[in-house]
Amino acid sequence: MKGRGHVLVFFLVIAVGMMFGFAPQAAQAKAIELSYANFFPPSHIQAKLGQSWAKEIEKRTNGKVKITYYPGGSLLKGPKVYDGIVNGIADIGMSVLAYSRGRFLAMAAFDLPLGYPNGKVATRVVNDFYKKFKPKELSDVKMLYVFGHGPGILHTKKPVYKIEDIKGLKIRATGNSAKVAQALGAVPVAMSQGHAYEALQKGVVDGTFAPIEVLKGWKQAEVIKYTTECYSIAYSTGFFVAMNLQKWNALPKDVQKVFEEVSEEWIPKTGAAWDSSDAEGRKFTLSLGNKIIPLSKEESARWAKAITSVIANYEKKAEAKGLPGKDYVKFLQNGIKKYSK
Repeated sequence: MKGRGHVLVFFLVIAVGMMFGFAPQAAQAKAIELSYANFFPPSHIQAKLGQSWAKEIEKRTNGKVKITYYPGGSLLKGPKVYDGIVNGIADIGMSVLAYSRGRFLAMAAFDLPLGYPNGKVATRVVNDFYKKFKPKELSDVKMLYVFGHGPGILHTKKPVYKIEDIKGLKIRATGNSAKVAQALGAVPVAMSQGHAYEALQKGVVDGTFAPIEVLKGWKQAEVIKYTTECYSIAYSTGFFVAMNLQKWNALPKDVQKVFEEVSEEWIPKTGAAWDSSDAEGRKFTLSLGNKIIPLSKEESARWAKAITSVIANYEKKAEAKGLPGKDYVKFLQNGIKKYSK
């Protein structure tokens, strides 16, 4: 009877514990399940980096977090990612701020044609910019990290040797690069990378402003023939990895710490990846017999002069909205000089 009494007491303790919300010690806490939307195709290096970031989070939280990864726009297309995060369609997402044209005025300063030399420099500069100014326009999400691609230059179906050759051409662009195309005399066509291949193939557009990596990463070397190295006006684009704010606030502090540590480590990885994929894009387009056209020093200066209005107009627009547009541009220019040494 004594032994039976001990058994009854044991089960009574378990029952009372479960009644008040305490699970037996042997029970494992349920993993925090999160979704991650990425618009890059699965084979793209930035899609792979996004997946490895998620795996590292899972590893360092010892299984407390489980992230279901959706690359290739399978959960949300690129232009829909930011709002999708805000509205909880995806818990985490990677995309481009410029896809929401006019919405992120402070961060748009980074996209100006300031002559970014490579992805490493662009990525360091945009992170310094974000940490320095903490734009309120991004306060409705938890920004995990930002990054920028290598030099955005011109890729066309017809050769462009001088500024006159681009006049009247329909050029795919996003954000400030659309204004650059217009300043050069082209006709800008707003379009995400996901639609660029077909548009180039069908002649909907005559060219695209983008880093040279798209020629392999998005296979666009198959539908263009020429790349014009207009480095004097090379722009970059602000990418983000962000999380739904409510989901972030609900995470335990130790888990939040892991997210922040891993994200900080992935910043230089993204910059280096852009540079390696730019090299691959160059190699791939040349392997198909396409031509790369360098601009002379004099012609480069003409292009740079043509787009000064884009920078001046941005500063004016930002100042009118109460933002320190001139300070933004100066900070970015100084950052490019600093990290290009």
